[in-house]
Amino acid sequence: MLKMGRGALNENSFLPGPKPGTVSKPDGTVVPVPDGWELLPPGDAALTRRVKAAGNYWIMEEVRGRKVFSKGIWACAVTIGTIRAVLESERSTEKFARTQVANARRREALQSQYEDDFFSAVLDFLSFHQKNHDVGERLARAVTEHATPVGSGTVARTRRLSLSERAEAAVIAWMRHNTTAYEHMIVPGVKGKRREIRRMLASQSQQLLKMYRNGTVVPMNCPLQKALDQR
Repeated sequence: MLKMGRGALNENSFLPGPKPGTVSKPDGTVVPVPDGWELLPPGDAALTRRVKAAGNYWIMEEVRGRKVFSKGIWACAVTIGTIRAVLESERSTEKFARTQVANARRREALQSQYEDDFFSAVLDFLSFHQKNHDVGERLARAVTEHATPVGSGTVARTRRLSLSERAEAAVIAWMRHNTTAYEHMIVPGVKGKRREIRRMLASQSQQLLKMYRNGTVVPMNCPLQKALDQR
């Protein structure tokens, strides 16, 4: 039985079955896919929404570690084909093309605004001493460029945290990967060990940031300077 919890399937989702034409319930029960159904892969959100609204369907998901990934939905093949044809007809019109252009411009404007807001939030979190202002801007830019792209899956894209919390978490994550030995560490397969190591490295990063905030003399071999110079 698949245990429920973070990264687990819900009761309305299915895993790929042991052979074609079957799926597995969260409890491990194997059931056949109804005749006349086909798997609609992910990727076309509008088509998926309309197929779901049209009637019965099964959600297909795959669990990898603590994460759940969409594999599409099973639904009536006739329904999928009919809705796809209607969508293709709609998408071939000039009105749809104009709408797409307008939507793209709106998304670009929102993304640009978010990048600016995030950059400012990172600078506020860093709060470097005036003599280290240039380093602060370089670090803020590096973190922003890494963390804000749409679909990056970084903490900067989560809605569970405030903007200031996202900025702080993104800085610590960037420093963990760029100014510590984390990338080359062999983490024992002990529950909680990776979290413990991350807390330790976060503390080290905070101490490093503190030097830049206080304006104290920074060592010549400062890992932050080296990381920024290598960009």
